[in-house]
Amino acid sequence: MTGPDRLSLNQVTTKRWSLPDAVQGCVDAGIPAIGLWRDKVAETGVAEAAKLVRDAGLAVSTLCRGSFLTAPGPDGRRAALAENLRALEEAAELGTDTLVLVVGGLPDGSRDLPGARARVAELLAELAPHAGDFGVRLAIEPLHPMFCADRAVVSTLGQALDLAELFPADQVGVVVDSYHVWWDPELERQVARAGAGGRIASYQVCDWTLPLPADALLGRGHVGDGHIDFRALTGLVTAAGYTGWIEVEIFNEQVWDTPGADTLRTVVERHRAHLERA
Repeated sequence: MTGPDRLSLNQVTTKRWSLPDAVQGCVDAGIPAIGLWRDKVAETGVAEAAKLVRDAGLAVSTLCRGSFLTAPGPDGRRAALAENLRALEEAAELGTDTLVLVVGGLPDGSRDLPGARARVAELLAELAPHAGDFGVRLAIEPLHPMFCADRAVVSTLGQALDLAELFPADQVGVVVDSYHVWWDPELERQVARAGAGGRIASYQVCDWTLPLPADALLGRGHVGDGHIDFRALTGLVTAAGYTGWIEVEIFNEQVWDTPGADTLRTVVERHRAHLERA
């Protein structure tokens, strides 16, 4: 069952709220977990953020996100490694076992897609043992192919698993994000593959709505407002053995401009209507 005890609010869904506001909102709405963003944590301070969430009785489902891995050259590689090590340390201090990785797009002026993907694999090889030391799993999030140039050269769940399976499952897993994977004709097979290997680190949900805005990143809607069959997708994830948090992550200016308490009421209602009996 995917009841309310598995619901998590990804903090970006209420982007206008500070971390204290988001934590209190979750408490008031009866949402038991929160997915944190590093910029909001930085505003509060990692130690204070950890205390705030802990004192509220919330779990931290994920920390978003690690730094891009595709920068070229020794300096870019060192900077990416250092920033991701800081992110791992923050995740451990915040009490989550999952650091979401959006791997990065093509560097400015580059058309070398194979080279960018190779750098992702190389840096993962350096980061994975450190993830194990921190007790935090790197969760590779494939993004829809329209984001390949600027945000993620890993576009499918299969590609993400090809990378993750190079490392122990407790060090590197994958994110199943409904917005990014729902279209994939290989989805059923790849979700089953991820489950068989114990690789599903996070299940994130929002809907694919049309028309897409000028900034396609902001085209996500509440569950049930768009084109994704959430009962089918959640059924796949459940059949694959995933029993973790179901994290609602919405990038949408209209949602962000809505009072946060109203947004959380909708989140809870849509979870009940579309996910609880999946």
